[in-house]
Amino acid sequence: MEMLPFLLAPFLASLILTGIHAYLGVHVVERGVIFVDLALAQIAALGATVAILIGIDPHNGGAYWLSLGFTFIGAAIFAFARTRRGHIPQEAFIGIAYAVASALAILAMSKATGETEHLKDMLVGNILAVSMHDVEKTAILYGAIGLFHYIFRRQFLLISTNPSEAEAKGMSIRLWDFLFYASFGFVVTSSVAIAGVLLVFCYLIVPSVGAMLFADRIGPRLTIGWTMGTLVLHPPVLLPRTQGAPTARGCHARAHGPAGAGRALEQELWAHSCGWLGANLYLVSMAAESMDSKWLYFFDIRRGR
Repeated sequence: MEMLPFLLAPFLASLILTGIHAYLGVHVVERGVIFVDLALAQIAALGATVAILIGIDPHNGGAYWLSLGFTFIGAAIFAFARTRRGHIPQEAFIGIAYAVASALAILAMSKATGETEHLKDMLVGNILAVSMHDVEKTAILYGAIGLFHYIFRRQFLLISTNPSEAEAKGMSIRLWDFLFYASFGFVVTSSVAIAGVLLVFCYLIVPSVGAMLFADRIGPRLTIGWTMGTLVLHPPVLLPRTQGAPTARGCHARAHGPAGAGRALEQELWAHSCGWLGANLYLVSMAAESMDSKWLYFFDIRRGR
């Protein structure tokens, strides 16, 4: 129980990430642009690298806004890359953007070797080190983006689920695509700095895909996604502390000081998270298989087999 105050800020941050990413994941899966967050995160990292090269302190706001500017450029590319005939998958452009941004970032980092650790931290993240000030800023930013998406929810959902109908109604697909990817870039740039690329990807895709196993309408899918995102992450963060599970934190603290303790705690929580995630995904898959078998059995009876 003594660790709960330490975990309060990460707990609240993970709740905020679950809320916004489970919603955006519905759009991402419906659009078929599964790896767009990885591409935007890499483009943001390229912006941070350029900021370092031109002499901007990576820890101040200038580097963040330059990264965000690069993210907006990526949003514009993805918005205008959607072909009307659909003969080129948008994922192809996303993959190209990711590869180019990665190559340019590696090339730029070779000129700024002293700050490569900061860029690594930007992509890996450390949600356990988040402060209440970061949580408050993130809540305000994501609240504004959520309000923006709620006001224009019909336009965003129609373009994500039925772009041909949206075009028939006279909507500007590229304009709304840019607004979606730009707001999405705001979220990715901030979330990756807090939790890292892999955790953000899990928040974005896993709840949405899991919800699609059981629901077709947006409302139930959001409810299932938010519930799944909460259950998958938060118990592995809290249960080891409340159940008295053994930890290597004390040994690392004696051997390496507070830095070693923090790293050991982070590795332990990741291990519990992976185990809890595996158990939940197993239960979801078993439930889906059971539901499918029962429906097949029902239809066999109706057909007189």
